[in-house]
Amino acid sequence: MAHEFTTSAVTDSIAVFRQTKKLAERAMEQAPDTALFATLDPESNSIAIIVKHMAGNMKSRFTDFLTTDGEKPDRNRDSEFEAPPATRAEVLAMWERGWGCVFAALEGLSDADLARRITIRGEPHSVTQAIHRQIGHYSYHVGQIVYLAKHFAGEKWTAITVPKNRSAQFNADVSAVRKSQR
Repeated sequence: MAHEFTTSAVTDSIAVFRQTKKLAERAMEQAPDTALFATLDPESNSIAIIVKHMAGNMKSRFTDFLTTDGEKPDRNRDSEFEAPPATRAEVLAMWERGWGCVFAALEGLSDADLARRITIRGEPHSVTQAIHRQIGHYSYHVGQIVYLAKHFAGEKWTAITVPKNRSAQFNADVSAVRKSQR
């Protein structure tokens, strides 16, 4: 995703969420189907479980974002770590539903909304604080997804960011693109 200069915190937050979402998707694309449901040990979560948890969190936090507590009374967080979706298609559908809640809530905001007061688990947050909280939370779990996908893809893995030992070439390529755009 190309960087776009902006002074809007809302626009930038949406871009960060989209980039974070895309990283996980590029990783999950490389994970064999069985890897979506595999764990490293009995205490670990699978990619499918992480997706289920993230989707549950997204639905809770971003449904009626400005008007109700971000921890909805009908959410059963503990169940998000049990009984993962059964297929890749179900995992990805759950993923899209969760992100749909995020973007539906954020795309309706303006920077003037950032100082508004909302609650999460009964605690007051500015909209800015709530967004930052979720960026941190989702980035943490996307890192887990990427790590697991890379592990299970093994030698078939293709880098989704700057490849190892390729920073100089990457920087040269970016410079060439920028020069051609001038």
